Amino acid sequence: MKEISTEELRDRLEKGDLVVLDVREPHEVAQAAIKGSVSIPLGQVVERRDELDATRPTAVVCAAGVRSARAIEALTAAGYPGELLNVSGGMRAWLASA
Repeated sequence: MKEISTEELRDRLEKGDLVVLDVREPHEVAQAAIKGSVSIPLGQVVERRDELDATRPTAVVCAAGVRSARAIEALTAAGYPGELLNVSGGMRAWLASA
């Protein structure tokens, strides 16, 4: 599974060359979110995969990196064709590096 650091994620977001998929629950997203991210809870990610743009790399984030890894595994198993990157350390690392 490919990983992306929060530093690299910030750089790539500035360039606009990827999308962020947040797989946390709505109440978690309401507390803090990455601007412009797509929010689809882990339990819905496979059935809602058509909402993602498979032509652009997608960085998947959760609180610490566990649910995002599960989301990547589930999307890959469901045949999602796009590039998926797990955000190392999740939102905890994102907020700590701000």
